[in-house]
Amino acid sequence: MPLQFNPVKLFSGTSSLELSRKIADCYGRELGDVIFSRFSDGEFQPHFNESVRGCDVFLIQSTNQPTDNLMEILMMVDAARRASAHYVTAVIPYFGLARQDRKDKPRVAIGAKLVANLLVAAGINRIMTMDLHAAQIQGFFDVPVDHLDASVIFVPYIKSLGLPNLTIASPDMGGSYRARTFAKYFNAEVVICDKRRKRANEIESMTVIGDVTDQDIVLIDDICDTAGTLSKAAALIMERGARSVRAVCTHPVLSGNAYETIEKSALTELIVTDTIPLKQESSKIRVLSTADLFAKAIANVNEHGSISQLFKVD
Repeated sequence: MPLQFNPVKLFSGTSSLELSRKIADCYGRELGDVIFSRFSDGEFQPHFNESVRGCDVFLIQSTNQPTDNLMEILMMVDAARRASAHYVTAVIPYFGLARQDRKDKPRVAIGAKLVANLLVAAGINRIMTMDLHAAQIQGFFDVPVDHLDASVIFVPYIKSLGLPNLTIASPDMGGSYRARTFAKYFNAEVVICDKRRKRANEIESMTVIGDVTDQDIVLIDDICDTAGTLSKAAALIMERGARSVRAVCTHPVLSGNAYETIEKSALTELIVTDTIPLKQESSKIRVLSTADLFAKAIANVNEHGSISQLFKVD
């Protein structure tokens, strides 16, 4: 019996409109029509202005702050289920609260697990995301998870730079596995910056493990928040005799004074994706689009194709 392909409809929340339009364009169709009615106190209600009955619905929204972004996709999922959508996929390019993935001290919440529970309770059949802060977060879900890898976007760009003495670096011990995985694409050495924090977003000390002399360093991370870690790592690496230092970060959270910190840093450039829209332009920030990768993943899900083939790096 031949496979049945249901009609596909793509909708966007308010925080990811630009990326959603690019994904829809790469996919070859228009974004669906959804509006958010808002009350004077800030309460909102999503409304699909077209039928989704029997459709495979893909709802695109990153869940970066504020928390309204998370509530938007939860309510969009609920609306789609109540409107008799056949299959609902939450496309969350940046999965917020992912840094809260375990109990690292007593009496704290595990925010990533809570968000997973909320999405499943709302009625998703599937989730599609990119570069989770911890890959094991996939296990928080009892529905299929398509965990896309941004290295297929970053690696070709780094190759295009033609850096003669490339060395991959991790800005902390926790990112060493990510850095080693990245280094395999270039057969490059890995160095690690060992940092100690006083508290969240505040570094007490940092040391570099490995030789960076006369090397072109590329720091690899998944999230750039205040840019404090990357800035300190870049300064320390240059002090140790590196020729240049760049950073690759999938999700540009960029809060507080991050833009100013980046501009004043020793970084040649910060390479990010468009999972979160930039709040302002910067001469040191280069944005690479994830739209084509997400569009291909959506097509493969709808057509019952393989997602793993999208992980192949050129």
